[in-house]
Amino acid sequence: MNSHQNTGELTNKSANWLIIQGKQFVVEKNCLQVIQANWQELDFLHEYESDVVALGSFQGIPLFMVDIGEEVVPERFEATGLRSLALGLSYDWFGKLSQAWQYALFLRTHRYCGQCGATMTRVDWEMAMHCHSCQHRCYPRISPCIIVAIKHNNQILLAHGRNHQNEMYSTLAGFVESGESLEQAVHREVHEEVGVKVKNLRYFGSQPWPFPHSLMVGFLADYDSGEINVDGVEILDAKWFAYDELPNTPPLFSIAGKLIAETVREIATNRC
Repeated sequence: MNSHQNTGELTNKSANWLIIQGKQFVVEKNCLQVIQANWQELDFLHEYESDVVALGSFQGIPLFMVDIGEEVVPERFEATGLRSLALGLSYDWFGKLSQAWQYALFLRTHRYCGQCGATMTRVDWEMAMHCHSCQHRCYPRISPCIIVAIKHNNQILLAHGRNHQNEMYSTLAGFVESGESLEQAVHREVHEEVGVKVKNLRYFGSQPWPFPHSLMVGFLADYDSGEINVDGVEILDAKWFAYDELPNTPPLFSIAGKLIAETVREIATNRC
């Protein structure tokens, strides 16, 4: 994909714009929608012309990302968090929001070469940063994580993590370590965080998760043995919940929400 764009071609052509300010996305005030405009209408972006990144198209309309750092935007705009914007849009947008944020973070953190310290430049034909001093090339970092829903009879194991808000309980998740398979990561993370063992792992699906650059790989599993014993560091509480008496859980746009919904469906189906 050509990550650069000749913005002169956009003067009279409407496009979708994912504008990133700090850690948030810019939208029109009181309108939780992606900005759709042509280049001429977005005059406050013109100084960032060389920073525009082409993200292909969405529903037949060209899509672009531009990172304006901490720059103040005109009064008709405001900034909102990625989660809030994702909740306000259709699920189809989530992948594009993830891509835009991960690209912005990559470009911010790879201005200088990690090998020799020289200034890096963007590659014209792909998303990469290149050092012309030592020829080192970097690509956006993607960190694989496992996430797993565990069931036992008519119950599902859910945990309240250190970073969960509003007493939310969710599925277990963790980063894959070097030299480890996805399946090995599931067994290790579950045992480390809640002290139980699982069996009958089934791949469910995956989802990009831009907090900040993860790829969540989802599994379904059955309880095997052991008693719940939380680590007290990442996991503060974990319990078995009846499938029809769940606590506050993640929204369905997240893979955690989808895993919980699928586990509930499996339990309910087997009880019929």
